[in-house]
Order: sequence, then C-alpha cells, then structure tokens
Amino acid sequence: MTTELRVFDPNRWDEWYDTLLLAFGGVPETPEELSLWRDLTETGRSIGAWDGDTLVGTGGVFTFRLAVPGGGLVPAGGITMIGVRPTYRRRGVLRSMMARLLADIRAAGEPLAVLTASEPDIYGRFGFGVATFRGTAEIDTSRVRLSVPDGTDAVRLRDVAPADAVEACEAVYARRVPARPGMLARQPGWERLPLLDPANDREGASPLRCVLAEADGEVVGYARYAVKPEWDDARADGTVLLRDLEALDPAAYAALWRYLFDIDLTSTLKVRDTAVDAPWQLLVSDIRRCRVGVSDALYLRPVEVGAALEARTYRVPVDVVLEVADAFCPWNAGRWRLTGDASGASCTRTDAEPGLALGVRELGAAYLGGVSLAALAAAGRVRELRPGALAAASAAFGTDAAPWLPHSF
Repeated sequence: MTTELRVFDPNRWDEWYDTLLLAFGGVPETPEELSLWRDLTETGRSIGAWDGDTLVGTGGVFTFRLAVPGGGLVPAGGITMIGVRPTYRRRGVLRSMMARLLADIRAAGEPLAVLTASEPDIYGRFGFGVATFRGTAEIDTSRVRLSVPDGTDAVRLRDVAPADAVEACEAVYARRVPARPGMLARQPGWERLPLLDPANDREGASPLRCVLAEADGEVVGYARYAVKPEWDDARADGTVLLRDLEALDPAAYAALWRYLFDIDLTSTLKVRDTAVDAPWQLLVSDIRRCRVGVSDALYLRPVEVGAALEARTYRVPVDVVLEVADAFCPWNAGRWRLTGDASGASCTRTDAEPGLALGVRELGAAYLGGVSLAALAAAGRVRELRPGALAAASAAFGTDAAPWLPHSF
C-alpha cells in the first residue's frame, strides 16, 4: 500500500495521540498523563502516516543526550510514540515510518537512535539491539537485614512533598548521569515524568512521597516512593513501592535504603526498576529473599557508525577493523577501523582486512558495555576473523558500571 508521511500538525494532537492509544489497546489516559505527553511531544520531530484522510500511524523523536562509557553525553534521537492502526498492520506502515525517522535523526547530526520496545521482536530488523537491562526486586524486609557503611548514621533524612523537591532531586540526578552509561540527561519538562502519579493507577497505594538525604546542609540523595497498606489477620503487611532513588555517596545511598526497609506497618519493598549491578544487592543479608528479576530496557542502534564509536571511550586500548552489516541504513555498511583508549577514539573507513564481522544490531547491543562482544560471539552473532581480535575488542567495550535506563519514554 502507499501511505503519505507528513510532519505532525500540533493542532491535531488529540487525533494523533488517540491513534497511538488505539494501537496500544485503546485504553484512555488520565488528563494528567495527556497533559504531560502533549507538552513533551516535539511536534517538529513527529510524523503521521496517512491513507487519504485517515491517520493510520504515528511516530516521533525526542531530543536526548545519552551517557556513554567515559562519561560523555552523546546526542541521541529517542524514537517514540510508534503506533499503527490495527486495520493497517502488516502493510509496511511501520517500516516506512522507521526509515523516515532514522533519516531525520541522521540529518539532525545525532549518531545514535534509542527506543524502548513494546515488542522486542519488532525492532531487531531495524538494527536495534538490547543495550541495557533493568532489575526488579520484591524484598522481604521482615527477614532481610542491611549492613550499612560507616557514616550512614550521620546522614539526615527529611520528608518533603515531591513537587517541592524537584529542583534538589534533579540536581542530584544530573550529577549521577555521567557515572552510568544509558542514563538520559533530562531536558526541560522531563523533570515532570518522575512525578506522574495518576490516582486511578495507584491500586490502593498512597500518593507519591519523597524523602531527601542531607549531609552538611546539602541534598546528597533522594527516594520517591509510595506505601500500600495491607493487613493479614490483623497483622500489618504493607508494601513500599519504590519509584526511584539516587544518591551521591555510599552513606546517603545506604541511609535511604535503610529508611525504606524500616517504614512502619510494611514488610515488603518492591523495586520496579534498578540497575542490574545496583549496590543495594551487596548490602542485604539474604539476596534470595529479594526475588531479583531482570528484563530488557533500552534498545540502541548506531545511525552513524563512525561518529557513534568515536563518541565513547574504551576501557583498554583497542585497534580493530570491524566489518559492519546494515541493510536498513546502508551508509553504515562496510569496514571501519576503530582505535581508542580511555582518553578518546577514532573510527574511520578502511580497506584493511577485518578482525570482527557483525551486524549493526550487535554493535548497538555492545555499544554501552552491557552486552559483551564475546557473549555475542558465543551466540553466533559476532564472527572473529583475526585471532585475538575478539578478546581485545570485548575487553575494550566493557564498562565498570552496568548501563541502565532510569525511565522509559
């Protein structure tokens, strides 16, 4: 079929967003949610697919800066709001929108494209590899104890209304971003996202709460959470629902976790999104009673291979020729020589013999260091063409902190 892709008309936002919601089952959103996403939508970077006068597909891009290994913040296009009207599925609408959005990201000079996938199987064919994972946990705080570091008792904790603490929390968050690949530097307006708290989504829990950690008069951490009171045969059995937590030092971090463990009338702490190597796992007395889980999070693909690989640093010196396959963005296909170390990198076209052969999807998965090239090779998705190239490149792409996306988009 032939559809026409048009730049989004902001006067038709309601129609555009209703088409997106229809693709996701048609459940209405609250006025609070609609207001947030209306304000965050970048109209100049959003498109609609039209069949005559019928809007059949939606898509857009958010302008992000993504933390990468080495602490740099790299421009990245966040592909979002992807939806196709149910009666138009399997007719090439998504493919045409993805081609347009990736071309627009390239034209904007952003070397990376990122997204969160409702169905992971869809986006591999467009070159996206899973680059970060998120951890979940359900901790039995009646049985699990915390071992906290020296200085924890000196941290002062203070309850505040979440809306009153936005500036302080965002300052802490901003200082944390360069320390972990995959985190997004929040642009103006995005500070509202962690406060989104529709009453009909609470399922019996309290409104969002916030506690600040302070040391020497400075805010050095925060936790945002809710409490769901429950009783079992007259015994308090409530649950703490952790929304997000950041801290600038181990003492503040431990103080916040201890606070969450000790909230009266609760016996469970549910963590819905945490880094897979988050330090709290090393503070608990019994990790088995924490019911830890892992799932996929951020999907990434280089839009410009050379610029993307030059934008990050490398854990150990690397000098390798990569033969990259990229059918969807063919300008990336071919041989690239990557040289770099902890101070910087260069990645240029070359005719030299390759050391590794891989697809852009695998390069995207390995880019932030969360998936090793060695693991991809063991799965048959990277081929070593020069002995020793795999081990050297895999070590270079690694990172000290597991990459993590703190919120979806």
